[in-house]
Order: sequence, then structure tokens, then C-alpha cells
Amino acid sequence: MKPNIQQLNNLTIQVRRDILRMVHAVNSGHPGGSLGCTEFLVVLYKHLMERKPEFDMNGIGEDIFFLSNGHISPVFYSVLARSGYFPVKELATFRKLNSRLQGHPTTHEGLPGVRMASGSLGQGLSVAIGAAQAKKLNNDNHIVYALTGDGELQEGQNWEAIMYASAKKVDNLIATVDLNGKQIDGSTDDVLNMGDLKAKFVAFDWDVVEIKEGNNIEAIINGMNHAKSLTGKGKPVCVLLHTEMGHGVDFMMHTHAWHGKAPNDEQLAAALAQNYSEDEVDY
Repeated sequence: MKPNIQQLNNLTIQVRRDILRMVHAVNSGHPGGSLGCTEFLVVLYKHLMERKPEFDMNGIGEDIFFLSNGHISPVFYSVLARSGYFPVKELATFRKLNSRLQGHPTTHEGLPGVRMASGSLGQGLSVAIGAAQAKKLNNDNHIVYALTGDGELQEGQNWEAIMYASAKKVDNLIATVDLNGKQIDGSTDDVLNMGDLKAKFVAFDWDVVEIKEGNNIEAIINGMNHAKSLTGKGKPVCVLLHTEMGHGVDFMMHTHAWHGKAPNDEQLAAALAQNYSEDEVDY
């Protein structure tokens, strides 16, 4: 049975706590984007995707997900662990020597749930398209999901992939763009303004769904269900997910400063206090 809205919100709080504690423990990592995408990944893994309880790299007969902006690995690892792919206590090894939980997810460590390495940005959409085409060849009617950052779309390989997906009618693909408007050096508009992304995807012959409240569980469920209803109709589907970097921690929001910076002891305590729940089960 799928968790209800309250349970999804409770898990979101728990995942935020994991993110904060993971990056604090090693004084490195990327909390901002991770916090901004927490609700999305919780909904994806706990509500939306049709997935098997045991991990299989080929992902035959189930929906699969590719994380392109791999620096937000803290949220990915937390959601994978709390979805049963590996022990939650392993989150304590994040970014440590000999850990399977590296700064960017890798496949050679054999971490369940990870299907591609993502150290270089801009490649995840291409991998997802290949996987989606493989599903078509295998007569597997499941969906391939991908997540990219908005700043990541400043890289050219994405646009080759976007052009290819529509030309080849890869209509079992839902590519979500984390639209938080920020990247490591500032706002995306200041670094390299990409203009009207919705118009661009439409011009490349994609169907586009916009989720204005990208940190709201119910809005994400409704938007992603709509995106899912558009699959199989000859076009790839893009979801423009409007999020707030650092969401859930007031001093991390409305700034790019926490893109890749860990909180100190005092900041950690304040952030955890803002994300308290009686249902917490920290690792």
C-alpha cells in the first residue's frame, strides 16, 4: 500500500535530517539542491514509480530512474536507503574512505539503486534515453525517469539528447528539470540565462508539464501523474519542477550559498530543529 500524504511528509522531514547530518559529518557535500529535491524524490520512489523490492541493474519489468545532477547524492542516497535498497546505517559512511556512498554516485561500488555514474554533468538524459529505447526493444512498457538541474541544461549534450528523443519518439521517458534558478556561481539568469525553457522544450517537440509548487507533495503527485498520462503518445515528456534550493531550512533558502557548503555544529542544530518529527528514526 502506498503511503498517505502525511506519511510522505514525515519521510520528507526524515530525509532532510539525513541530508544535513551526512554533509555535516564530513564537512562536504551539496545540501542546497538535495533539500530542494527532497519532496520530488520521496514521491518518485515511495508513490509514483512501479519498482521491484530487490535491485536489478537491468531494471526489466519496472520503472527506473537516472540522476543526472549527481552532486545532490545526499538526497538520492537517503531516499534509496529508506526505500530498502541498502541499510540506513550506511548513510553514516557518506564521502568517507572506502565508502560506497561517494560524492557522486558510481556503479563500480555496486550500490543498489545506482544505475549510472554521474561525476560529469550533462550526460544523464542521454543515458536515460538509451534505457528508454532499450525498454521499447524489449517490449517493456515501463517508464524511464530522469532528473537534471537547470544549470546543467547550460551544457550542450543535453540539447542533442532533447532533439534526439523527440525525433525518435521516445515517449516512455519523463525528464524532470529542477528549476531552482541557482547554481554554484549564482543565479542561472546571471551565469547563463536560458530564457523560456518551456518554449524551448515545446520547440523541440516535447510535451511539457509545469509544477509550480515543486516542494509540495500533493502538487508533485498531481503533476507527475499528469506527466505519466502523457507517455505513450509519441512524444517525450518534460516536467519543469519549480523548487527552492535549501528548502526546509530557513537560512539555506533564497541563496546559492549552500550549493556545496556544509553546516557547522550550531547551524546543524538549528536546521535539525526546523525539521523535527516524532516519527524520526535517525541512523
